[in-house]
Amino acid sequence: MIYLITGGERSGKSSYAQNLALKLSDTPIYVATARKWDDDFQNRIDRHQQERDERWTNIEKEKHLSEIDFSGKVALIDCVTLWLTNFFVDTKNDVALSLEEAKKEFLAMAKQENATLIIVTNEIGMGVHAETHIGRKFTELQGWMNQFLAANADEVVLMVSGIPVKIKPSQFQ
Repeated sequence: MIYLITGGERSGKSSYAQNLALKLSDTPIYVATARKWDDDFQNRIDRHQQERDERWTNIEKEKHLSEIDFSGKVALIDCVTLWLTNFFVDTKNDVALSLEEAKKEFLAMAKQENATLIIVTNEIGMGVHAETHIGRKFTELQGWMNQFLAANADEVVLMVSGIPVKIKPSQFQ
């Protein structure tokens, strides 16, 4: 089962996803995809880690999520935007190559037996038009990856001002 939780910045995506994970499992896995860019970002990572109690298994993985054994487990992956950023930077801003590598990695991860994946992503294309060429390229990458993830998800929830709106309901309910 794959849940995709999407929405704008500070829309409540992570809180919703964490509550869903705890509803589905007493011992979920939290996969943080962030790269520690600077001290401010490290503070953000520390704050997020403190929000999760001992029920969580925390794993930090920048790119190769398929290396994690999700079989029979509930895993929250937070977030696709930071994960894609790692591909984008490592490919020197090559949108096509980043998209190809991320899709390949996702498909390898998603085929694990009896895994429940809760994936958090951002809708960055709904805001202000990016000022820079690189920003516009990344917005395209994010949009294409979100479309791919939504097509492969069993359920898609759009978070708007803290309110979950199911835009692709699960067939399993």
